Amino acid sequence: MKHVPDATADRTFTEEGSTDRESVDSLLSELDEYAVEQALRIAESGVDTEISYLTVGPDDAKDALRKALAMGGDSATHVSDEDIEGSDAFGTSLVLARAIERHGFDLVLCGMASTDGTMGVVPALLAERLGVPAVTHIEELTVEDGTVTGRREGDSATVRVQGTLPAVVSVTDRSGDARYPSFKGIMAAKKKPLETLDLDDLGIDAGQVGRAGARSAVDTAAKRPPRSQGEIVADDGTGGAGLAAFLTAKKFA
Repeated sequence: MKHVPDATADRTFTEEGSTDRESVDSLLSELDEYAVEQALRIAESGVDTEISYLTVGPDDAKDALRKALAMGGDSATHVSDEDIEGSDAFGTSLVLARAIERHGFDLVLCGMASTDGTMGVVPALLAERLGVPAVTHIEELTVEDGTVTGRREGDSATVRVQGTLPAVVSVTDRSGDARYPSFKGIMAAKKKPLETLDLDDLGIDAGQVGRAGARSAVDTAAKRPPRSQGEIVADDGTGGAGLAAFLTAKKFA
């Protein structure tokens, strides 16, 4: 799970080029809600399942875990350490992998990307670190007899992919609508176990993560300029020609 800045809010950047999380409310990444939904559907299908959620982030990232627990599931783990701040996808995948290895797993379910960074590479990096198959960008998911099978829609073809458990799977926003937490679920989530770990618990040196260990960095960030008024092509009998000239000038024709 990832606790991300609200994508509908006016986001700004810090001097280090990262999102200023103090200036905007954050919430559970919408794309991760689809992974929660798929985990719950697997459990409801009769597979003997224990669902545990995991996130990395500051103290308020626990809010994302509480929302997931309110949707369903059994427990959660929050990894928080000031040395993690500024981690790129490589550092984040290292922390996630160590936390997952600590508890053991059969299936790791992820959203296809976060709604802030939108890189979508963490599931593949995570599979590589865990040494298991990566079955990514799945729209239809089944788990049966130690095998995970999924359907992936491409631009020109539909592909069915399969892997043996344990595995890492990422699902898209077409995998199935995520449910809303019920009032009963919200109350129950407050009593479900939520463990907090730091880098020492995971045996990770501070230099491996955060800005010190990042392999990528933001050089500059600038606020997007306000939109200017578009060009209006008046239809006084020559509108078609005017529109064609406009598209040609913009190299659309």
